[in-house]
Amino acid sequence: MRIALGIEYDGTDFHGWQRLSHGATVQGAVEAALADIADDPVQVTCAGRTDAGVHARCQVIHFDTQALRTPRGWTLGPNSRLPSSVAVRWAREVPEDFHARFSAQARRYRYTILNRAPRPALESRYVCWERSPLDAAAMHAAAQLLVGEHDFSAFRTVACQARSPMRNVQAIAVSRDGDRVVIDIQANAFLHHMVRNIAGSLRMVGRREQPPQWIAQLLAGRDRRVAGPTSAAQGLVFVGPLYAAHFGLPAEVSLP
Repeated sequence: MRIALGIEYDGTDFHGWQRLSHGATVQGAVEAALADIADDPVQVTCAGRTDAGVHARCQVIHFDTQALRTPRGWTLGPNSRLPSSVAVRWAREVPEDFHARFSAQARRYRYTILNRAPRPALESRYVCWERSPLDAAAMHAAAQLLVGEHDFSAFRTVACQARSPMRNVQAIAVSRDGDRVVIDIQANAFLHHMVRNIAGSLRMVGRREQPPQWIAQLLAGRDRRVAGPTSAAQGLVFVGPLYAAHFGLPAEVSLP
């Protein structure tokens, strides 16, 4: 049978999602916990890999197993073995044609900037600190130039292994709530470091170092070297993917 899990994690102490031969990874921790519950090795597939230091609100994974466990068992069992920074939120049996990566029709990220003069202490693991005042309205206007299907070469890392730089940004918004500036973005898929690179360029617009129209120039130029710097990993949260409703997953990861 095929099981899907929704997982949240604090990525601070991990070398990213993907299993490595060295260092702690979220995938490694999850597979080890699931193997204990299934009494058999387990390999999982995720909706979207995250980098070192990046967090997830609802990463979705799937795995195949012959072990018979209830959804409660697939939730509480792994949680008793996972480190405190990783938790299974829900479990569902899904059809064999469900694939955590390829069935996802969209993915959502949130990037949070703490915009104040003093550096953060309590929130230092979860926000990017920007001491210069940011014009969130200008950032939002600039961000709208990213909506649609474009070549996002200006916002991909040189290490990106994606075959094509084309991505479709379905929605993006920049808003301010007190001293927080939040970037919410949804796309069909993302390139390596794409959100953090977009955030770095939007911060330059917010500091009024560049006009909003500069973002359109970056898109057209397709040159990573002239875009903004890569913003810090700790400000980024993978909110989760979205799937067709017929898969029967919780509402937070299902399309209407």
